[in-house]
Amino acid sequence: MSRNFLRAETSPYLLQHADNPVHWRPWGPDALAAAKKEKKPILLSVGYAACHWCHVMAHESFEDQAVAAVMNEHFVNIKVDREERPDIDAIYMSALHLLGQQGGWPLTMFLTPEGEPFWGGTYFPKDAAYGRPGFTDVLTEVARIFREEPAKVYKNRQALVDALQKQSATARPGEPTPQVPIVVAEKLVEIMDPEHGGIRGAPKFPQVPLLSLMWRAHLRTSREDFATPVTRALDHMSEGGIYDHLGGGYARYSVDEFWLAPHFEKMLYDNAVLIDLLTMVWAETGKPLYERRVRETVEWVAREMLTDDGGFAASLDADSEGVEGKFYVWSEAEIDNLFTPGEATLFKRFYGVTGPGNWEGTNILNRLARADSPVTAEEEASLEPLRARLFAERDMRVHPGFDDKVLADWNGLMIAALARAGATFGESEWVEMARQAFRFVMETMRVETNGTRRLHHAWRDGKLQHIAMADDLANMADAAVALAEATGDEGYAAEAESLVAELDAHYRDQANDGYFFTADDAPALIVRRRTVSDDATPAANGTLPGTLTKLALMTGKQEYFTRADELIRAFAGELQENIFPLGSYIASLDTRLRPVQVVLIGSLEETAELAKAAFGVSCPSRILMRIGDGAVLPASHPAHGKGKQDGKPTAYVCAGETCSLPVTDVDALVEELKRARK
Repeated sequence: MSRNFLRAETSPYLLQHADNPVHWRPWGPDALAAAKKEKKPILLSVGYAACHWCHVMAHESFEDQAVAAVMNEHFVNIKVDREERPDIDAIYMSALHLLGQQGGWPLTMFLTPEGEPFWGGTYFPKDAAYGRPGFTDVLTEVARIFREEPAKVYKNRQALVDALQKQSATARPGEPTPQVPIVVAEKLVEIMDPEHGGIRGAPKFPQVPLLSLMWRAHLRTSREDFATPVTRALDHMSEGGIYDHLGGGYARYSVDEFWLAPHFEKMLYDNAVLIDLLTMVWAETGKPLYERRVRETVEWVAREMLTDDGGFAASLDADSEGVEGKFYVWSEAEIDNLFTPGEATLFKRFYGVTGPGNWEGTNILNRLARADSPVTAEEEASLEPLRARLFAERDMRVHPGFDDKVLADWNGLMIAALARAGATFGESEWVEMARQAFRFVMETMRVETNGTRRLHHAWRDGKLQHIAMADDLANMADAAVALAEATGDEGYAAEAESLVAELDAHYRDQANDGYFFTADDAPALIVRRRTVSDDATPAANGTLPGTLTKLALMTGKQEYFTRADELIRAFAGELQENIFPLGSYIASLDTRLRPVQVVLIGSLEETAELAKAAFGVSCPSRILMRIGDGAVLPASHPAHGKGKQDGKPTAYVCAGETCSLPVTDVDALVEELKRARK
């Protein structure tokens, strides 16, 4: 009988390992109890379904009988899907950083039977290579040290646990100055790649929170040195191999400094925040490339990432048929065989296809040669049918693995992005897709638990998993605010309020302010993390001040301003430590300092043109409200008591306590908004 306990799990990543000869267990009380009973250390392996190096380590080691035998003899082996259990991943990744090592996945940590870390790493080759020790050698040496040198293990785990607890308990409050967003943007300019865009060097990640922050600084100041790094990054990403030129959507990162070669995995969250940023920058620049990439990426989401129930799936794998990128790359011969000679010449010239190839003897389609000289509308028109033919050909290949679990935090990001993009581009179908996904999460993933409705983190195959993390509630609250703006439906504001109330009830740090990552009634881990630092996705404590500011303006309830200010002060001292992971927090500070309100007086139909004009202005700190006939703004609102001008649908643009004169013309509204965002 197999002693691999992963067969009953719902995570596609865990199920990928259900047939390993390793005696894997999912994280939980049973696994920890087994470690204590057997007096063995725990080998914790954390990864995710779309992770290329996770697959490599699995094929080399976890599927190997000899390696598995060593693992089973000396360890209790626990496998974790980092997307399903970001709480566990975050703790042990922090421990790896405290050991002075660079993080990444797969994460391989060695723990005491109580779950306390004492050593670890990331990918280990089966045999010594790349300057790394062989995995079997690592296993036998760690087992020996645990058995023969317990003092060394105790010293390590005590130091790590103390440091982890100090990290979460340390409060760095302060009072940020209004100059912070601009000062930080100036520092970011210094580390940007002036040629390829993005942060200098390789690998290159999109770093959307930092680019968004720089774009905000540009809108405030009109400084081109803030705008250029953003547009250069978006141009090169959107023409590089990190973008799927046939099917739409962006890969997670590029392994080189040119945005050419990705690891090919496509994650929902990356594409959500990139849709948001591209939409925001398009609204100011009108660049056709950005609109095209938004439309193609939304088409990809609707075609490949939408589950039958209306939620959004997590990711597409980097590998197919066990080979990284096989689904996406092309040989020159394949292109020549598919097209006429003239068509092939045209396509190869634009997409960098050659006989030797640009990556491991094959070709990653890219248009980097045209990143700084935009492809014309005529050229796009001639290439479009060729791309469509190639897409149809590719569709017959074996597709990459699909992780169809629905994660509340990632869905929140995509719902908000689709709502804002749909309103900006006038695409009601995108807004409706966002509404359906929001309804799925709120009705299916928020259920009665111990007498109250509680959001859960993950859903797959009809099963809910794990009480929500703070990021789930924060992102869904932001999604609700975005839908309230896009639709004019006041019910979404009430939904946002209920999500914030759930955060306050179960996640709030009463001693230091801010929110813990896990709920007060979630299964206990060795530490309860509290952070404002963005990781692969924005941090709840970073995004919430901006969302709470908008909610305060939308509802007229001053307590949301108070909570936003408490959050901002609670983490202000972090600005002296490291600005790099604070993009979301600083963007929220910018929204709190200078929110711009657009109040539309009239019915939804009457104000449609004014709303479209307002959404068409790049103004990330904007909050749009519609006041129907007979409705009244809160007495505290600067536009309280104002009405229609000459019986026409009317807009008021309010910055701080000051509102514009009544505006009934769309061009005048655009000019007022641009003035107010400074």
